[in-house]
Amino acid sequence: FIFTTAKQDYAEKLLDVLDPKKKLIRHCLSQRDCLCARGCYWKDLTRLGRDLAKTVALDHGIQGFPAQAANWIWVPRWWGDPRDEELLRITLLLGQLGRAVRMGTGQGGD
Repeated sequence: FIFTTAKQDYAEKLLDVLDPKKKLIRHCLSQRDCLCARGCYWKDLTRLGRDLAKTVALDHGIQGFPAQAANWIWVPRWWGDPRDEELLRITLLLGQLGRAVRMGTGQGGD
């Protein structure tokens, strides 16, 4: 999933850059899928239709729904630097989370 507070046309351009062959990202949520309160757009993870106990989101901002703060992992904003390796730094953590979820559902782990 991509979940952005940006408008749909920007989200589609983002998808063209991140997944030009449309093989990795199956769903895109944009501003129209966010909750708006006091002029701020909030990403409500329940809009994904997934079990929140098994859901984690990465973001550079605090635009996630406050009640779901435990589901969010803060990452620095990406500015297009090809030397940026932030996501590589957290792959171990993401792998551990994935194994914990699989073990919790009886699907086994590494």
